[in-house]
Amino acid sequence: MTKKTYESLRSARWFAPDDVRSFGHRSRVMQLGYGPEDWVGKPVIAIVNTWSDIGTCHGHFKQRVEDVKRGVLQAGGFPIELPAISLSESIVKPTTMLYRNMLAMETEELLRSHPIDGVVLMGGCDKTTPGLLMGAMSAGMPCIYLPAGPMLSGNVKGKVLGSGSDTWKYWDDRRAGKISAAQWLEVEGGIARSHGHCMTMGTASTMTGIAEACGFTLPGASSIPAVDANHIRMASECGRRVVSMVWEDLTPAKMLSRASFENAIVIAMAMGCSTNAIIHLVAMSRRAGEHCAVGLDDFDAASRKVPVIANIRPSGSTYLMEDFYFAGGMRGMMSRLTSHLKLDAMTVSGRTLGETLEGAEVYNDDVIRPLDNPIYAEGALAVLRGNLAPGGCVIKPSACAPKFLKHTGPALVFDDYPSMKAAVDDENLDVTENHVMVLRNAGPQGGPGMPEWGMLPIPLKLVKQGVKDMVRISDARMSGTSYGACILHVAPEAYIGGPLALVKTGDLISVDVPGRRIHLEVSDEELAQRRAAWTPLPKRYERGYGWMAARHIQQADQGCDFDFLETSFGAPVGEPDIY
Repeated sequence: MTKKTYESLRSARWFAPDDVRSFGHRSRVMQLGYGPEDWVGKPVIAIVNTWSDIGTCHGHFKQRVEDVKRGVLQAGGFPIELPAISLSESIVKPTTMLYRNMLAMETEELLRSHPIDGVVLMGGCDKTTPGLLMGAMSAGMPCIYLPAGPMLSGNVKGKVLGSGSDTWKYWDDRRAGKISAAQWLEVEGGIARSHGHCMTMGTASTMTGIAEACGFTLPGASSIPAVDANHIRMASECGRRVVSMVWEDLTPAKMLSRASFENAIVIAMAMGCSTNAIIHLVAMSRRAGEHCAVGLDDFDAASRKVPVIANIRPSGSTYLMEDFYFAGGMRGMMSRLTSHLKLDAMTVSGRTLGETLEGAEVYNDDVIRPLDNPIYAEGALAVLRGNLAPGGCVIKPSACAPKFLKHTGPALVFDDYPSMKAAVDDENLDVTENHVMVLRNAGPQGGPGMPEWGMLPIPLKLVKQGVKDMVRISDARMSGTSYGACILHVAPEAYIGGPLALVKTGDLISVDVPGRRIHLEVSDEELAQRRAAWTPLPKRYERGYGWMAARHIQQADQGCDFDFLETSFGAPVGEPDIY
């Protein structure tokens, strides 16, 4: 392998020339207390840090950035921290999904506009993984991903709690009057006990696992708990490795292939992944180039072949990410899936995926099941199509009641979240568990930003009857920690006139998950009349970032990226002029 020279580095364009502009660059860096020995002959490594005071999943990043810097310095690089928007999933409203593309834009422009040769991306909370990676792929320089790691398992009075999943269960008990305010407070204080992202197989663990399967992380990095000392060591190793990647010129374009994303789909299915995996992975693959792009049909094909073998909540009933790590983690799980993986795909380690799995083992066959004893025989997700969702919609059959996999019931339709919320708390609501609850106008434009509203609350009347699940349909998303017979990402969304906008309360809706079909039992003639009478809702934004997002965001089946950010939109952006 031919090693790059210092003169060929991007940063040398800023610092090396003997001219007045480079004098200004050097003098300003010296203003910070550095000297030529800090940068001459060395690659400049950006550390894009999504830490903030309210970024709950990334609370340890204030220290981890120093651990990364240590590794960069050990390897002979010059580290520079570049803060980026934090996107705390549990705090940001209306939804962090609205700002995923903002993080991607910010990352891309931070890297392109600064004298950067390589980058360590620090993320983990749901949208930070795809946002950072999408931006870094578009910037095109060597990059490595540092996952935040899952938090410790929750615990209250000796009972293990999983973030999100147990929240919904206990909340139904709270609504039904089965637990007191004091008991509810104990759950609040015990369900999230340390730094790190959700320790269930929610979107955060799904996406960091996908990052590893794509080859963006060091082997095994996505499984390490946030507060484990191994996480500190891994952070420093990221810093050391990215310096080598710069000299090797191992860019995303040279590393990634369609096989990288096909591997990610396999891993997603085996993990019992979040439904959000589809949107993010589609968007990521399209950023990598048309030759890498995957779509809904690729997910559905994999779901018919790859079983769920990670026995982690919410698809599993017992274990959490800490258990997964001790059972062998991502490397252990992938070692059981080699017959489904493209082992020649390259990774940031400089080795193929197959090479990184050498010596990997599983230490607990109940946490990471053998292929012949899965927790669910097919993959975690299924894609349904029909007159209600011509662009497709998604369900997580591994986490819903089996009786709803084939179901026909009358629709109970809500045009917005407030009206739905008021109705489900009304004990006089005319509803049975056979109804199909519909929440619309909650998609990429209608939400706005496609909020995680898709796990509609079971009506209080039914909760008190002991009902735990029912069919729910929405053009929204749901948290990866959620569960139930929720059909999501209906495309095209109701807000722009998709068929979901034409449903009326009482219409029969048929769902056939094995047949991958969803159908509104209304004639084409009646639907045509309803379409003629349909009127668009008012615009969500008249200015600002939201206005831009509404004009350019794509539908769920296309990954919800902005059209102008995709690789196919235009020619690659060149290096900035330096005058």
